[in-house]
Order: sequence, then structure tokens, then C-alpha cells
Amino acid sequence: MSESPRALLLDAWVDPEAVFVALAESARDVFWLDAGPDAGSGWSYLGTGRREEHPSAVRETVLGGTRHVDDGPTGPFRGGWVGWLGYEQAAARAGAPVAPADPAVPAEVWLRADTFLAFDHGARRAWAVGEGPDAAALVALALGAPAPGLVPPAPVAEASARHLPREYAALIEACRDRIREGDAYQLCLTTRFEVDRPVDAVAAYRRLRAATPSHHGGFVRVAGVALASASPEQFLTVGSGVVWTKPIKGTRPRGATPAEDAALAAELRADVKERAENVMIVDLMRNDLSRVCEPSSVGVDGLLEVESYPAVHQLVSTVSGELVPGTTLGELLDAAFPAGSMTGAPKLSAMTILHGLERGPRGVFAGCFGWVDERGALDLAMVIRSVVAHEAGAYVGAGGGITWRSDAAAEVAEVGIKARAPLAAIGATLPPGW
Repeated sequence: MSESPRALLLDAWVDPEAVFVALAESARDVFWLDAGPDAGSGWSYLGTGRREEHPSAVRETVLGGTRHVDDGPTGPFRGGWVGWLGYEQAAARAGAPVAPADPAVPAEVWLRADTFLAFDHGARRAWAVGEGPDAAALVALALGAPAPGLVPPAPVAEASARHLPREYAALIEACRDRIREGDAYQLCLTTRFEVDRPVDAVAAYRRLRAATPSHHGGFVRVAGVALASASPEQFLTVGSGVVWTKPIKGTRPRGATPAEDAALAAELRADVKERAENVMIVDLMRNDLSRVCEPSSVGVDGLLEVESYPAVHQLVSTVSGELVPGTTLGELLDAAFPAGSMTGAPKLSAMTILHGLERGPRGVFAGCFGWVDERGALDLAMVIRSVVAHEAGAYVGAGGGITWRSDAAAEVAEVGIKARAPLAAIGATLPPGW
């Protein structure tokens, strides 16, 4: 092995999934930030850690304190924290009313990650980061991990729904009423599907990533509660003093044939309602980032670009800005979280309206997860297309942006499209009508 400070280059490439399965069997608290199966670029990070008892320490991290830092051999994450932030906690900090929290699922979780594996998919090299016996044990586990067996099928059961399709359609019309009255111009209306039996979260994540691979997939398990996500939405990324956000608004299913698939992508790109919805959130995110960025530095790097995934086409835009020196993670979150793509606009009015309509917590869904480097970089994805598993069961959240032009039947169908793959990963089917 070759060596750099706190990093050991493994003698051979190892399969991240094999290491994940082996580590998840031996460690209670484990994370895998996953660039996806067969990824040809990007980084994955996999390891375990100790739970951070003082989340304020994470929030006080100064972002981009050193500019133009060389990432080093192990990529942008060189040690810090991995975890999640739920929706209600952030909405309450923004002044919105919120539903009581899920008692079975922590609203905020961070693992202190000092020893982990870093996978460079472009170079096909794997590094062990850390020192002492913990790092040595991780190297031994990685090099000795057997090929993972096939994931057994999950027992099939029908999920329960927070709202029936007709109830959700009525809520869409209530959203349109509030938009007509001028209280909002977009509302991200969500619902929840649940199973009331324990699920194997590790197996669920393996099924999910195989069926709907994504560049920002991930698994975080802390004290028996697990988040398994195939998120396609990059929420906040910070590096070299610059912050990026990539809101998604606009969805179409993939087609059964190449011609049908191309037609659906073209339809999404041209759809007036979807384009307007995306631009509204771009404007909102520009405003949010301007609160913590240098004047005149916030700009739109990409607008209304179609990104395609195994299950869906998405309409994506990119907004960035140069952070004011000394900005902390807490200040960035207060400015931008919850994400506008999961609230609507204006943000506080939207969250207040949605609280009255949804009548239940979102929990970890509509929050964010990922890594925060102690040197001031970070990469956080939206918690969408995800399963949250706890001792008594699991839930999947899904929703969509409602504008005046929304068609209730189409919006109901979109929720079903988004929820189907995460539910299938735990052996659950949608209730009738979804």
C-alpha cells in the first residue's frame, strides 16, 4: 500500500456493495454515500462512526474557510460528519407551524466519521482514511469481504396511505384555491405511505439502488433507524468557498421504447407548467443563497435541463454563489433549508399552508442527508425517493409541486410514479388508485 497523511491506498479495487454488506453485519451505526452501481466517476464514502451528541458542533462548521483547497487523494470528504436533517425541525426554525415529530425517528442525526473508505470511481482506486486499529480493521474487512449474494425478495404487502387518491386530489384543488387567492404561487404538496412491520433496511437499499441507481444514493443507519435513499437531487454542495444547489421540478416516467422515451423527455422539456414551476424555485433558491453569498455573485449555471434516470426524467436547474467568508453551516441552513423544491413559494407562506393541508409530519422525508467536512466543504442531497425504516415499520414520502396550471389526475399519477420504487424495495405495493 502507498501512504499519504491518514490515507492508505488499498492494493486492489474492492466492490463497495460487498464491503457495505459485510460492514452492516458487524457494525450498528454505518453509512454509505453511494455514487451508484457501475459508477464511472465520482466518489463513494463508506464507514461507521460514533453518534455526535452535540449537533451544534456540526452547525458551527465554517464553510469554505480555506479557498481553492486541493481535495487530496481521497476526494472532497476528508473527515467530519455524515447524517441527516429532517423537515419539521428546519421548518420550525424558519417560523412555520409543524406537526409533532415522529417519535420513532430522530429529527437530526450525525455520525462523527474519522475512519472510512473512499472510493474513486473514475480511477478505480479505494482508500482507507483513518489511523490506528480501527483503520486497520476496516482495511482487513474491505479486502476480505466476499461477493454479496443475491438480495432475497421482500415479503409483499400493501402499504397504507396517509391520503386516498381522491383526498389528495381534493388537497390539490385546495392548493389551487390558495394560489388563486394570492397566498402562494407554488406549493409542494406531499403525502406518506407506510408499512407496519419491520423491514430489512440493508436489503431494501440494495434493491432500491439496483432498480433506480442514482449519483446521490445513500444509506445511513444510527441506533436501529435507517435512511435508504436513491435521491437524484443534489441540494447543497460547498467547495472552495462556492455553494451550489440543483433544484428538481418536473417529472415524466421513462418510456417503454426509445421513441416513446425520447418523446416523454421532449414533452417534459417543453411543458409550460413544468418550466414555470422550475423557474419559480430557481428564483426562490437565488433569493435564499443571496442571504449568505457575496453581492452579485449568485447566478444560474444551468436552466431547465433534462436529467434521465432509470424510472423517470427530471427537469433540473443549477444555482450557485460565492459564500461570504466566515459563513457557518447553520447560517447556510437557516437561509436555504427546507429546500424550496420541497416547500413552494413564498417559502414561509407555503410551509404554513401545507401544514394545514397535509396534517401529519414529513419526518426525514423532504429533509436532507450527506456529509459535512470539518474543513468546510459539504455535499447534501434531498431526502426523496427514499425509505425511512425504524423498529416498528417504515415509510416512504412522495409529492409534487402544485401551480395554478396543475391537473389533479396528473399530479396524483406523479406521486405514484415517485413512490413505487422505494415501496417495492421493502416489498410494499401502492394502495388501489395510486
